[in-house]
Amino acid sequence: MRGKVYLVGAGPGDTGLLTMKAVECLKQAQTIIYDALVNPEILFLANENAEKLYVGKKAGKHTLPQSEINQLLIDRAKEGKIVVRLKGGDPFIFGRGGEEAEFLAEKGIEFEVVPGISSAIAVPAYAGIPLTHRKYTSTLTIVTGHEDVTLNKPDSLWQKIAKLGGTIVILMGASNLTQIVRELVNNGLNSQTPVAVISWGTLPEQETVVTTLNDIGEKTKRINPPAVIVIGEVVNLRQKLNWFEKKRNTLLPLSGKRILVTRTREQASKLTELLKEYGAWVIEFPVIKIAPPTNYKKLDRAINKITDYDWLVFTSSNGVQYFFNRLKEIGQDIRELKGIKIAAIGPETKKVLEGLGLAVDFQPQEEFTQEGLLEGFKKIGAKREVKGVKKVLVPRSASAREVLIEGLKQMGAEVDEVTAYRTITGENNEAYLKGLLLHKAIDIITFTSSSTVTNFCSLFKEEERVRLLDKVKFACIGPITAQKAQEMGLKADIIAKEYTIKGLVEAILIMKMCKQGEVENRENCRD
Repeated sequence: MRGKVYLVGAGPGDTGLLTMKAVECLKQAQTIIYDALVNPEILFLANENAEKLYVGKKAGKHTLPQSEINQLLIDRAKEGKIVVRLKGGDPFIFGRGGEEAEFLAEKGIEFEVVPGISSAIAVPAYAGIPLTHRKYTSTLTIVTGHEDVTLNKPDSLWQKIAKLGGTIVILMGASNLTQIVRELVNNGLNSQTPVAVISWGTLPEQETVVTTLNDIGEKTKRINPPAVIVIGEVVNLRQKLNWFEKKRNTLLPLSGKRILVTRTREQASKLTELLKEYGAWVIEFPVIKIAPPTNYKKLDRAINKITDYDWLVFTSSNGVQYFFNRLKEIGQDIRELKGIKIAAIGPETKKVLEGLGLAVDFQPQEEFTQEGLLEGFKKIGAKREVKGVKKVLVPRSASAREVLIEGLKQMGAEVDEVTAYRTITGENNEAYLKGLLLHKAIDIITFTSSSTVTNFCSLFKEEERVRLLDKVKFACIGPITAQKAQEMGLKADIIAKEYTIKGLVEAILIMKMCKQGEVENRENCRD
C-alpha cells in the first residue's frame, strides 16, 4: 500500500493563523517532516505517536540537503504512511514546495497541497501595514532577498523592481539588506521612501523598525532574522494602524512575555489559559508524562481491602484520577468508601474529589504540601472526639517524597503507600527549545512540581544550562519545588505564596508589577 504526502503551509508563526485543513492533516499524519520556522506549538496538534523529523535550514546550515529531504518523503510514502511536509508560511512561496511536488509527481507518489498564510502578507498586517491601499498603491511585488545581490548583471532584478513602484515586500533579506537598498536607490528609487523591517512577525517578540531607505543601515543593525521588509508609502499607515504591538505593550500585564509551561499536556490547559488571559504568549513544553504503574498488585490489594482503612489521603489530582480509574476497572464501587475519611493536599485535589461526589474531611488551609498534611494530622490525632489516624492508604506517584509517610508512621499510624501512577519523561523537540533559549525568546519557565524541575534539567548539559538559562526567570509553585530548582542550580526567582496554579500566576503578575514599580507594598517583591 502506498502512502500520501501533504505539503502543508504552517503559516507565519502565530498558531491561530493555521488553517483548519492543516490541523486535520496533522492529526492524521504518521510522519511529520518540518522546517526551522515552524512554530513547535503546532506540533502539539499532531497525533502524539506521529514520527516527527526536523529538517530545518538556517543561515546556510542544513540539517539535510534538499535531495535527502525529497528521498525521505518518498521513503515514508512507500512505507504506506500519511506524511505531512510542514513548511513555514506557504509551501509554494519561496519554500521549495514546488520542487518537492515535482519530485513526488515524477515518482508517482500521491500528494496534496494545503496552502498556508504567507509571512509576506501576515507579518505586515500584524505590524499595521496594509500592502495595498486605494489612496497609496494597488501594485505589490514580493521578492526573495536571499540571493547574492553583489553579482554584476547588466539587467539586474533590483533595477526592474526599483522602476515598478508600489509596495515591495522582501522575504529572507535581512542579511543582504544594505546591498539591496543600495541597488534600489542606485536604480532610481527615492532614498526617502519609507521602510519597515519586522522581525519575528506575528509572535510575541515581534519588533518593527520604521525608517527610510537613506537611513536603513544604522536603525536596523539590531534586527535579527527572520525578518520581513516592506518598502513603500503604505508603511506610513503604521502610525494609525499598529494594533498588535500596541495591544501587546499596553493592554495586558503579561503582554509580550513568553512563558514556558512544563507540566503534563493534559494538565497544562488551566495554567495556559490563565497566563493567556493576562496577555502572555505560552509555549507548552511538557517535560513529564503521567503513566500507569508498571503493575497493579499493591494498588489492587489495597482497593480490595479498602474498608480496612480509616483515612484515604491524596497528594495530587493525578492520584485521584488513577486511583478511581483502577477502582472502576477492577469492578469495585465508590460506595465501598463509606465511613472512610478523605484528605486532600490542596484545593485543586479537593476540587477533583468533590467532582466525583466525595466530601473531603481535611485539607491544609495554608501550606499545600506533605508537611501541611502532616501538621493537620497531628492536630486531628490530638482530638479525642475525632476518629484517630490509625490505618492510612496513600495512593500516589512512584517518585513522591517520603515526608508524609515517615511522619504518619512516627505518629503510630499504619500506612500503606501504593503506586497509583508514575511520572516519566515527556517527548519534546529539545532542539527547538534550545534554539528559543539561544535567541533569548523565553522570559519565564514555570515549574509545578519537583519532577518538572528534574526532567527539565535533564535536557541540558551543565555548560548548556549555564549558557542558555542565565537570563531566564524561573517560577515555582511552592517552596518544595523551589528547593529542588535550587538544588539543580536554578534560581527560583518567583515562588507562589499559595501553592496552586492560580497562586503561581499571581506570583508572576506580582513580579511583573514589581519590576514596573506598580506594587504599593514592596514586601511582596522579591529581590
